[in-house]
Order: sequence, then structure tokens, then C-alpha cells
Amino acid sequence: MADLRTALFGITMPSPFILASGPLSYDATGLWEAYKAGAGGVVTKTLRLEAAINPTPHMVAPRSSNLRATLFNTEKWAELTWERWVEVELPALAGHPGMLIASIGHTPIEGEVIAGPVAATGVVDAIECVAYTKATIVDLVRRVRAQAPKMPILAKLTFNWGDELYPAAEEVLKAGANGFTAIDSIGPTLQIDIETGEPTIGGAGNKAWMSGAAIRPVAQAVVSELAARFPGVPIVGTGGIIQAEDAVEMTMVGASALGVCTGPLLRGLEWFGKTGQKLAEWLDAHAYPDLAAIRGVALPKLHALEDTSRLTFEFEPLKCTKCDLCVVLCPYDARQMGGGDKPKTPTLTQILDEERCRYCGLCVEVCKPAALTYGNWPR
Repeated sequence: MADLRTALFGITMPSPFILASGPLSYDATGLWEAYKAGAGGVVTKTLRLEAAINPTPHMVAPRSSNLRATLFNTEKWAELTWERWVEVELPALAGHPGMLIASIGHTPIEGEVIAGPVAATGVVDAIECVAYTKATIVDLVRRVRAQAPKMPILAKLTFNWGDELYPAAEEVLKAGANGFTAIDSIGPTLQIDIETGEPTIGGAGNKAWMSGAAIRPVAQAVVSELAARFPGVPIVGTGGIIQAEDAVEMTMVGASALGVCTGPLLRGLEWFGKTGQKLAEWLDAHAYPDLAAIRGVALPKLHALEDTSRLTFEFEPLKCTKCDLCVVLCPYDARQMGGGDKPKTPTLTQILDEERCRYCGLCVEVCKPAALTYGNWPR
């Protein structure tokens, strides 16, 4: 079976999956449960000078069925004091497998106060720095590096920074970071119960942060860009990995390891074992010995320039169910069905008005039996 062991900062983890900072990493007991379930590494809740008091409720599911395996949350940082983590919770994790990563934030002064004692416990393998602005994350990393000079540092980057994200990535490396976690949850978001008009979640302004499946395409875009801009820098690809195929995609765009939160939160800690098994089976079925064999393979295939050449299409009438979606949903009325009037007959034909067609590709996307495919696009 394919080897899922994954190395990060010279430490070999039994699995590529790292439990991201969140509800399941509330204390040492929760972290041990994640290890036992098959997590290769774990990240503590974020340690700050003041313990968090969370609004209620602070985790809700989307009302839309189109956002499955997604969550909205207004959860803050660690409810336990940082002193409790240093004195009790972290020492209780001595002898842990894989990696133990301590999350520290959100301000430079907190990094200066907390990083040294965390490193001094001797059980933490790396520190993850978390902040809400570019300026803050850079100074936070710098202060943590000063207090923990030998400790690997991950800087957690967020899509919410917009154009400042990649300049921030460059600056945190100069400030002493050794790698990235990408990305943090996205927001703010807002959800309303249409029966009552009330917000569905607690917190100031009732705005929430979104995690889970809905943000994975965004996370993968960021990971791919980081991998291209900073080759060789470790990236913990985080955001929306729900099934084995998601893990494959995230690895193909350059992730060194895989951060997960919503998947095991919504499907239970057995998610680690089940998804790891399916990931190994996928690698076996495609004759890959390990994740290293697919890491970054998509990066050379990302086009630097837009391709505006006309697409060609191939039609297999024996696959066609004559659902007519390719005809009905074409925004340019460029397609018609011809020939036989029964599905899956050799006489069925596709008629394309090339003057009307804009080659958007929607017709191929909606063809569920794959009767209509591209002739000159590598999908």
C-alpha cells in the first residue's frame, strides 16, 4: 500500500493530515484523541494573553444544501490560559507521535511573552504564528523568532489580506518564518434565518468566518501561488479538505502537508483513518508509491498566458441520454440535437453553430454521462 508518511521540518509524521487549530484541539485530551485517530500532527488552539470567552452559539451549518461540509463560526482562541497550556496541557503531550504545533497570536507582544515558555516545554515541534494584518504577522514572527531561535515557525496566511498576502509571505520569511500555513478561514460572512429574519450565529455583528469545502478552491489557488513564488518552502495546505481526492488536489498544487479542521469536526475523528485509507487506495490505483510522487505536479501545467484558441468537441452518441442540457443551458443558443429521437443511438448527432458559440465550456460541464467532451483540452 502507498506510504503516507510525510516529513515536515525534518520530523516524520505517520500521516499527511494535521489537525488545524480549532474546536477539536481544545486541550491535551482532544489532541491525544486526534493522534489516536490517525492525525499525523496537531495544532493547539491559539494561545493568547487573555483566555477566550466565546459567544453562543458560535458554530452553525449553512442553510443552503449547496454548501455541504462547510461551517460558519465566531469561535475565538483558546479558552484555557496560556499559562495552563505551558504548565499542564503541553507537558501532558510528551511522547506524542508525529508533530505538535503550538499556535500563538495575535499580536507581537503576545508572541514575545508566550513563545519562550512554549519552546521551553521541550515537547513542541513548531510554532504557528496567527495574526489579522500583514504588519502584525511580520512583527509577530520576528518576536517569536527572537524568543524561540531554534524553533521552526509557520506563518498562517489569510486570503482576507487580498493583495497584501504575497508581500506578507515574503516578509515573514525574512522575519524568521520557515514555512506557511495557507489559508485561514474566510470572512466575514453573514447568514440569516429567512423564517425569523434573525442571524443564525452569535457574536458582535453576527458576522462569521467560513471554513470547509466552500473555501478549498481559494486555498488551493493560494497554495499554488506560494509554491511557485517560494520553491522549497514548506506549506501546510489548509482549507476544505473533506475527502481523499481533495487531499490529492492540494498536494498536486504544492502542499507539503495537509491541514484539516471541518472534515473531522463534521464527520468525527474517524475521518482521519477513513480518509487516509482512501488516499492510500487512490495512490495505489494510480501506481504512485507515496504523496511525494504527486507533490507539485500541477504547477508546471498552470498556464502563464490565456489560451483563446477555439475548442473542439467530441460527441459519443451511444453515451448520450438525450437530456438536452447542453442545448437548453447554452447561453448563446449555439447547440442543437439532430438525428435519432431516442437516447443512446448511433444516429444521434450534435449540431454546433460556430458563429454563435463562445467556447465557454458549459455544455461539457453539464453533460453528466460525458457524451460531450473536449477534443483539444487536456481534461
